[in-house]
Amino acid sequence: MADYLVKSVAGNEMFRAYAVDATEVVATAQRKHDTWSAASAALGRSLVGTLLLASSVLKGDERMTVKINGNGPVGGIVVDGNANGTVKGYLQHPHIHLPLNDKHKIDVKGAVGTEGFLAVTKDQGIGDPFTGTVGLVSGELGEDFTYYLAQSEQIPSAVGLSVFVNDDNTIGVAGGFLIQVLPNADDEAIDSLEAKLKDMPLVSQLLRDGQTPEDILNRLFDGDVKVLDRMPVKFECDCSKERFAEALMALPKHEVREMIDEDHGATAVCHFCGNQYHFSESELETVLTRSKGDD
Repeated sequence: MADYLVKSVAGNEMFRAYAVDATEVVATAQRKHDTWSAASAALGRSLVGTLLLASSVLKGDERMTVKINGNGPVGGIVVDGNANGTVKGYLQHPHIHLPLNDKHKIDVKGAVGTEGFLAVTKDQGIGDPFTGTVGLVSGELGEDFTYYLAQSEQIPSAVGLSVFVNDDNTIGVAGGFLIQVLPNADDEAIDSLEAKLKDMPLVSQLLRDGQTPEDILNRLFDGDVKVLDRMPVKFECDCSKERFAEALMALPKHEVREMIDEDHGATAVCHFCGNQYHFSESELETVLTRSKGDD
């Protein structure tokens, strides 16, 4: 089944509830970046978290960039997302495999690290983009997205993110949920939800058992879920040779001249998807004539 995200109100309309099956999204990222198990789980959770966050706080053509920078071996993680269910992302060190943690699960905390920050930059298309930054609280990422929502968006929330990586580094399943507490929620409803969350299996286990995003939300709210939208989600990069040409035009002219005289061309590689774009000497000469950079 194709990946999709469900938006709903639940629990007598006291909560906004989102759930997503993003298995192919994360599988695409794994193939493009050749990530190993710990890196796959870290990047996968970041992609799923960004899908959920973007769907809950963005509108129209708004975009966001999530940057996670911990002190773990995967290094920095960058994910771009929008309100239409599209994400792209990469991490600094894709070839990271770690021993399982004490719960016999992939050690995402060990991969990401516990000292650092999570920053979310929202571009609403008007004015300067706004960035909210919080310190990492666990490195498991679900808790870190939850903390961001509470601190920067002032929205009490619960975020669950999960990726199952097969022994051959391919992705078995990936998904997650995001629950937002609305102002009319009473203590009894919140306590009930907290109890359900505490006893809930990992989203990856539920997906492996054949559960759908709707099933996951119904499990949390005893079927009291009103679905508002089902939205396809995908990993998609919007890079192009034209965009890289514009970036080259912004470089100092002497750097472009060095590419022509010394390298006799240039190859640009997209961090997000790995696509390569070659520029011949003549193409770089054209870039040079249109350059906006200093001499």
